[in-house]
Amino acid sequence: MNNSIQIISLADLSIAFIPVFIGLVFLYKWSLNTKQASYALSRMLVQLLLIGYVLSYIFYSDNAWLIAAILVMMVLVSSWIALGTIKDNRMLLLKYAVIAIALGGGFTLLLMTQGVLSLEPWYQPKVLIPLAGMIFANSMNSVSLCAERLTSELENKQEYDQARKLALNAASIPVINSLFAVGLVSLPGMMTGQILSGISPLIAARYQIMVMCMIFASAIISAVIFLVLVKPKFK
Repeated sequence: MNNSIQIISLADLSIAFIPVFIGLVFLYKWSLNTKQASYALSRMLVQLLLIGYVLSYIFYSDNAWLIAAILVMMVLVSSWIALGTIKDNRMLLLKYAVIAIALGGGFTLLLMTQGVLSLEPWYQPKVLIPLAGMIFANSMNSVSLCAERLTSELENKQEYDQARKLALNAASIPVINSLFAVGLVSLPGMMTGQILSGISPLIAARYQIMVMCMIFASAIISAVIFLVLVKPKFK
């Protein structure tokens, strides 16, 4: 099996925008917001091209402090975004979100990179950064759902223990649905990318199993830590 992936030239990449243009035409014909869609597409293009250059530098870096700083930044940014739906207590809850994402996501990342993959050195950026991105983003979504549902239920005069239960349930629904769908409805990004690069589907499936485990674990653990930490603030 060929283990090399085809290089996409910029000229070939432009073909991908043909169906995008058709989609924009339909939005315009139906009097929908083409400006917002065009702006989103433009931002996507610029952001991904820029991150390509940034990651090219990071992936060839041999500086453990740089990688550690990037991980810390990812935790802080994801914690701030996670509380975007909270109006009144965002700053008060921020430290709890940071702790929850750092512990829940960090613990999961440590087990996956050092237990499953046995990375050497531990800060190997080509593997660590993409996995950390998936884990912390997933923890962020979980904490965000928890915070939104918890505050909503408490505003409706729900008892804290019941509100906490409903919040955890809300955070678990997306990740549980993804477990049901994987392999039947969707082939996730990592598995698809590995198959396209020529790796055996059997090996790609093992990597995807690891990814699904880390997604489930980081979501639930981060949500539980957050709910435990914020309890004294709402009791």
